[in-house]
Amino acid sequence: MTLLVVVIALVAPSLGNFFRGRDLDSESTRFLALARYARSRAVSEGVPMLLWLDPVRRAYGLTEEYGFSARDEKAVTFQLAEDVELQLDPRERVTGPQAPVLPGTLGLGTGSVSIRFQPDGFVAESSPQSFHLRERERSGGPSSAPRARTSVWITRSQNRASYEVQTNDVAFVRR
Repeated sequence: MTLLVVVIALVAPSLGNFFRGRDLDSESTRFLALARYARSRAVSEGVPMLLWLDPVRRAYGLTEEYGFSARDEKAVTFQLAEDVELQLDPRERVTGPQAPVLPGTLGLGTGSVSIRFQPDGFVAESSPQSFHLRERERSGGPSSAPRARTSVWITRSQNRASYEVQTNDVAFVRR
């Protein structure tokens, strides 16, 4: 029994780090799936779609551009996983069409951006070039050495029709 307790004590921190990494991977996969859905909806419905990102509220979602209908019945909102944070390039916290604040959605707040998927299948030029998801800092904890935080860069694809995971650390090379 003592041997089992010792093994669990040694393995538990490694398992915690494994699951934290899975949150980051799952969040980036969910975002890319939502981006594909936004593009598909924009093309099939002939209406611009806004995929909004709000790092302050730790959320992102999809709605059709304001003015095309009274209420988007297919609008969705997602909260980031507990161990994941969204970081935008400060130069891009600007513009882009603003999503309306609808009942039941979070809408956009200060420091947010929206990605506009146009009915022609392309992403609007005013949409952000890139952003990244990264592990959140943990306060305290038993680990004595600080651990490097993992991040995933999501950038606009070469054909400007969607977003993709950047496979190297140099996300702004294409600018």
